[in-house]
Amino acid sequence: MLSRSQLDTNDKHRSKWQLLMEVFGVSLKLGLTSFGGPIAHLGYFHHEYVDRRKWMDEKGYADLVALCQFLPGPASSQVGIGIGITRAGMLGGIAAWIGFTLPSVIALVLFAMLIQGTGVESLGWIHGLKIVAVVVVAQAILGMSKNLAPDRTRISILGGAAILAWAWTSPFSQVAIIACAGLLGWWFYRSRPVEPLSPLKINIRRSAAIASLVLFAGLLLILPLMRAWTGNEWIALMDSFYRSGSLVFGGGHVVLPLLEHELVPTGWVSREAFLTGYGAAQAVPGPLFTFAAYLGTVSHGIIGGIVATLAIFLPAFLLVAGTLPFWNTIRNKAPIQGILAGVNAAVVGILLAALYDPLWTSAILGTKDAILGLLLFILLVHWKLPPWVIVLIGALGGTILFDWL
Repeated sequence: MLSRSQLDTNDKHRSKWQLLMEVFGVSLKLGLTSFGGPIAHLGYFHHEYVDRRKWMDEKGYADLVALCQFLPGPASSQVGIGIGITRAGMLGGIAAWIGFTLPSVIALVLFAMLIQGTGVESLGWIHGLKIVAVVVVAQAILGMSKNLAPDRTRISILGGAAILAWAWTSPFSQVAIIACAGLLGWWFYRSRPVEPLSPLKINIRRSAAIASLVLFAGLLLILPLMRAWTGNEWIALMDSFYRSGSLVFGGGHVVLPLLEHELVPTGWVSREAFLTGYGAAQAVPGPLFTFAAYLGTVSHGIIGGIVATLAIFLPAFLLVAGTLPFWNTIRNKAPIQGILAGVNAAVVGILLAALYDPLWTSAILGTKDAILGLLLFILLVHWKLPPWVIVLIGALGGTILFDWL
């Protein structure tokens, strides 16, 4: 196997186009094979990018993962984007994102087209997918709470966020809860010692980074105003998905309550179709954020699926490109780490609220639902079966329990 220095020498003799195609090809392979959620994705990335191809060393990869855990958005996709940027510039980041997300986008758009207007929402296997969604989110909450709320203060923030999310269901509630949690985290953890970390070596011009951050903030501010002024449904669609992609801390599952608040009350997507798609999203490889492709297709056709996908991932790209040059300074500030600690605990609480409503209230309607849900939970959490297997078992179990018995 070639050493890192030999690979770097070889890269100098390759054209920009060759590097871009290589990034796209490797990312597409990962997009076709990366099942199991963001933690599993990071393992696949490490094997492919660090162990096999040596595009990044161990320390650089760990530092990039730390940055993407710090930012809102889909962490695994952001790591892939960051590696693409370091490999082939901004276009490399785009190529990496397209390759990793394209397979699941296509699969979910096709699934959305399949179920539209066919009346399959009432079939047992569809109800089984809803139960799968309950189980997968319950597992996510279990794991996230251990890592993101390990002490009394953060457990209290988690519980308070869940209670507020249950009691206050306005469109602004989740943003307010996250903001308050950040202030609490800053107050309680502002003096907590932070271990100094080695610099992350990323070659991006600061002017490009600042432009990315300005564009991120500008769209977050302008899209809601344009939505209100114009009443245009496509701008509204972009706003809903862009805002949801901008506010997801703690993992892809947290996008569930954000999107549910944006799409179901407006009538764009029925609650049944929403939960069906969320269950199906567990069966495809790649990032969970591609759930947006399904929702956009259900509400506005194939073009809507494309718009929704671009809108929900755009904040992730802009934030990675915008923060890479400044990460070495940001991550060594205790107050910033304190804000993040509070926000992460709150998003677990918001996800806990979503586990009850809409997931539990729409899927666990009787004894048979509870039996199937418990079985799937044991297989996922304790038998460690991959999510796509749980989806197949859930669909089969739903067919047996609700169509045949």
